[in-house]
Amino acid sequence: MTERIVYLETDSTDPYDNLALEEALLEEAAPGKCILYLWQNQNTVVIGRNQNCWKECAVEELEQSGGHLARRLSGGGAVYHDLGNLNFTFLASKEDYHLGKQMEVIQRAVRAFGLNAQKNGRNDLTLDGKKFSGNAFYEAKGKCYHHGTILISADKEKAARFLNVDMQKLKSKGVESVRSRIENLQTYCRDVTVENMKQSLIYAFSLIYGCCPQRMTQEELPRRRIEELERKYRSWEWTYGRKIPFTHTFSRRFSWGDFELQLQVEAGRIENVNVFSDSLDSHIYRLGENLRGIKYGKAEILQALEAGMEKAGVFQECRRDIIGLLEAQMW
Repeated sequence: MTERIVYLETDSTDPYDNLALEEALLEEAAPGKCILYLWQNQNTVVIGRNQNCWKECAVEELEQSGGHLARRLSGGGAVYHDLGNLNFTFLASKEDYHLGKQMEVIQRAVRAFGLNAQKNGRNDLTLDGKKFSGNAFYEAKGKCYHHGTILISADKEKAARFLNVDMQKLKSKGVESVRSRIENLQTYCRDVTVENMKQSLIYAFSLIYGCCPQRMTQEELPRRRIEELERKYRSWEWTYGRKIPFTHTFSRRFSWGDFELQLQVEAGRIENVNVFSDSLDSHIYRLGENLRGIKYGKAEILQALEAGMEKAGVFQECRRDIIGLLEAQMW
């Protein structure tokens, strides 16, 4: 039985710092204790542990906008975070973890603004059938967390631009997101803000758990462990290099013939390249020699492809068309 409840608010909007803090708090979740962690990320797409980031997110467009791509521990779909969205995490040992209570905290906090939030399956909270809160879960070594979003005044146009990716020719073994219609709470009640939602959550936390929550201070945090975990979340290997194999195919009919390029990717690097064409240019089958082993990134692929085609002696017209094809179809 939970004997002590605590809450923590962070001012950081850096997704790697916030995800590191979340994991560190999970490790600190002792029996008899439940933690409510409130946090925000600025201009970030967060993908699930087993998702293919290129399948789920317009990676290049996000990065060009100054945004961040981050991978979390939990499963579930890709989500867009900005400062119009408030994230929450409940962390507890398995014996103190109670999903029903945790969901009720969110619903009670929203009801304080006159809004009757409904549970939709296991993962979503909705108003009028539109999702304002998506939830995901994680368990390790007898400790659990439940985290989710609360859309208050998020930029839905950016969310759609960064998340609704048409990658029909990328076949991945990763888990794909299930898209839902989303809506901000301010659409239903203009009085809702991030700050007063935080206070409403903390108050609902006390009501549902029947005791007064204590505020966790920065001095209580395991700073060295957080810094270690932050390096993991910020690394290319964690975000892009997960072992989720996929194949990306580029194909088009040109004046000089049919062309198809297949890139087989493992752990974020190109493992194999197949070229199919009825072109009279016999050199075209060697264009992928420079691609094997490089990172699956647009700049890296185009640079290696240019060099490979020049080295192989591919006709200038073919080189121009193939580069144009990849620029058009890659992210």
